[in-house]
Amino acid sequence: MNLPVAFVEKMKVLLGEEFDQYIKCYEENRLYGLRVNTKKISVEEFGKICPFDINPIPWIENGFYYDGETVQASKHPYYFAGLYYLQEPSAMTPANRLPIEPGDKVLDVCAAPGGKATELGAKLNGTGVLMANDISNSRAKGLLKNIEVFGIGNVLVLSEEPGKLENYFPEYFDKILIDAPCSGEGMFRKDKKMVKAWEEHGPEFFAKIQRSIITQAARMLKPGGMILYSTCTFDPEENEGTIEYLLEQYPEFVIKEIVPYEGFAKGKPEVTISKDSSFSKTVRIWPHRMHGEGHYLALLQKGESKETTNVRPSKERAKKVPEEILEFFSDIDWEMDWNRLEIYSEKVYYMPEGVPNVKGIRFLRTGLYLGDLKKNRFEPSQSLAMCLKQEEYKRCVSMKAEDERILKYLKGETIDVDDLVSPKDKGWFLVLVDGYPLGWGKLANGSLKNKYLPGWRWMS
Repeated sequence: MNLPVAFVEKMKVLLGEEFDQYIKCYEENRLYGLRVNTKKISVEEFGKICPFDINPIPWIENGFYYDGETVQASKHPYYFAGLYYLQEPSAMTPANRLPIEPGDKVLDVCAAPGGKATELGAKLNGTGVLMANDISNSRAKGLLKNIEVFGIGNVLVLSEEPGKLENYFPEYFDKILIDAPCSGEGMFRKDKKMVKAWEEHGPEFFAKIQRSIITQAARMLKPGGMILYSTCTFDPEENEGTIEYLLEQYPEFVIKEIVPYEGFAKGKPEVTISKDSSFSKTVRIWPHRMHGEGHYLALLQKGESKETTNVRPSKERAKKVPEEILEFFSDIDWEMDWNRLEIYSEKVYYMPEGVPNVKGIRFLRTGLYLGDLKKNRFEPSQSLAMCLKQEEYKRCVSMKAEDERILKYLKGETIDVDDLVSPKDKGWFLVLVDGYPLGWGKLANGSLKNKYLPGWRWMS
């Protein structure tokens, strides 16, 4: 592979005696990874039902390698059920190493396509709130789909400049993840097109963007809160340099230890102006040391914890809930706080607890989209189906992954289920594969009218 001369010379300095090992790794085959959605299934249970061979990623407790050259993991019904996400192994590390606590308010600043946001949401497990943002509206649409497939309802999906967000959320978040736009040096081995992009926009271009984003995030973080900053590049200016810039601007931040793994390499204090030894607590992932692509991670904490009341919460007020909604939810075993219900035109949403009432931000989704109020009826949404568990809804139709009707359902076809239901049954049924929801169907006379979301359908 032809690498830019300037890049090669820089890597010789950074790696020293390890440079030849690094260059040799370009001859190795690409590695494929999947991450289990622990909100829906335990790692142990997934291991029992996984239809193809997997091997553990040693530093990610819910991550596995699989043979992406022979296995079409994105075509299996379990993928449509949101049981796993396909992700490059090293890219799983940032969300894994950001310590999430129940009830945290979490921001993923540059979230598309959702690999890290879905893991953050799974770790919250329905508590607190996840705000997933991407400045690109088109990319944010893909982000929204991945979040909904994963069954994450305590979420707000935004498409805004981070600089605008800080006006609405000063010192609001407990945890922030910044997977920053970067020159992509760590991905050269995986995607040769990244080399050309590097030649067009090198590290200096991205360092300016990164420093703007990280300081904006710093102002949105509560005292005592934590930022996990990551890139997929090796460049010191984009990595240690950006962290040093933050510490100069906000000296209350301190670099924290990251949960170790034997393959992690320490950050490089010697490339900083300060030569501060605490930079050795940051982490570099080198592809010749680990079975993954190149990454950099830094975990930072903002001073001491204190109470902050900068953001006004939504006013609590008793809601009058339409009878159509109450009737439908009488079949769902959830404890609902109806004061968190929001209805815009026909669309019904269930807001995360304690989310501030803000206007003027571009949202793609606010809370869990429950469904639509039609004339004298309520039609449940695809996102509601993905948030449910089999035991939480009274009327379910579950089929084996090998059942040909599953594929027909995912293609949007009407299916016959008279062998699975009573002749008297009718109405909304939750369709499942091996007990895990895929979507809705409406039953009449043993035939299930397909309500699977058209934009999500299986394509050959």
